[in-house]
Amino acid sequence: MESAIPFIILAVLLVAVALSAIRIVPQARAYNIERFGRYIRTLDPGLNFIIPGVDRVNTKFDLREQVFSSRPQPVITEDNLVVNIDTVLYYQITQPKAAAYEVANYIQAIDQLTVTTLRNVIGSMDLEKTLTSREEINTRLRGVLDETTGKWGIRINRVEIKAIDPPPTIKEAMEKQMRADRDKRAAILHAEGERQSRILKAEGARQQAILEAQGDQQAAILRADGEAKAIERVFQAVHANNADAKLLAYKYLETLPSLAEGEGNTFWVIPGELTEAVKNVSHAFAGEAASSAPSTTKEQSEEDAEGPAQITGPDPAQSSASAQAAAEAAEAAERAVADARDDVRRAGARMGSTPEPRQSE
Repeated sequence: MESAIPFIILAVLLVAVALSAIRIVPQARAYNIERFGRYIRTLDPGLNFIIPGVDRVNTKFDLREQVFSSRPQPVITEDNLVVNIDTVLYYQITQPKAAAYEVANYIQAIDQLTVTTLRNVIGSMDLEKTLTSREEINTRLRGVLDETTGKWGIRINRVEIKAIDPPPTIKEAMEKQMRADRDKRAAILHAEGERQSRILKAEGARQQAILEAQGDQQAAILRADGEAKAIERVFQAVHANNADAKLLAYKYLETLPSLAEGEGNTFWVIPGELTEAVKNVSHAFAGEAASSAPSTTKEQSEEDAEGPAQITGPDPAQSSASAQAAAEAAEAAERAVADARDDVRRAGARMGSTPEPRQSE
């Protein structure tokens, strides 16, 4: 039994040595192997064997894409304003040997390189351009980092600026500027609305005025056509009935009182044709008396032709009737003139003045 103990110990040692010689590397991992302190090789994912006691694993790397968020760093812009910029880096180790032996601490190196590059890029921009040129900053920063970290076995996939914080006073000024810009745009929009409203109202008023003028024009044309047709019919009726001077003179006298009608008639001129109209009426009635006298003489001549002539004088009854008719016509004319003058006086009295009508020569 005692002789079997060394064999058991030897077997255990052999098993331990065999297990120490086996290295299982997970997927997307890389192990750097050193032999007596010198880099020998990099173990790939899977089952790997090393020499126990001679080879050792120096560094282990994760080959997946990593995210590094730096702390906010103060950066001075071109217009001498201090802003705090927070960046986010997406990187990936492509060469585990270079990442282990070319740089002592690649995370710290990337952080410091990011800060110095940001200061160089932001230093050539003012605050407004810095706030509006994030894509340009990202592109320039990624270019510088790729060029430098390539020899470290690290690839910078993406660089993003997470936040740009200007000083509090600048924030207040920017907020005031934004409010002023919004108020300006609101005022401009309100003014544009007022202008459009006034333009539309003016267009509507113009269209309304045009339509009203066209309506008035059509109405005036229709009224004029109606008056023209009425005058034409009256003229045709007068000529068709062959009105004589008596009727025209009488109608003329009938229209005289209407001249004094109306509250605004304070001055009335009696036309000179009034005397002529009165004469026409008088002559008309005198003409009737004269026409009756020749007919009587004709009858007497016929009687003389039939028998012996009988000398007789004018009939007193017929002469007196003609004279009376002429006198009545003259009196009617004078009364018409007197009535017209009375109407003028009454109209003048209503207006506050009593101008005397004048008779034109």
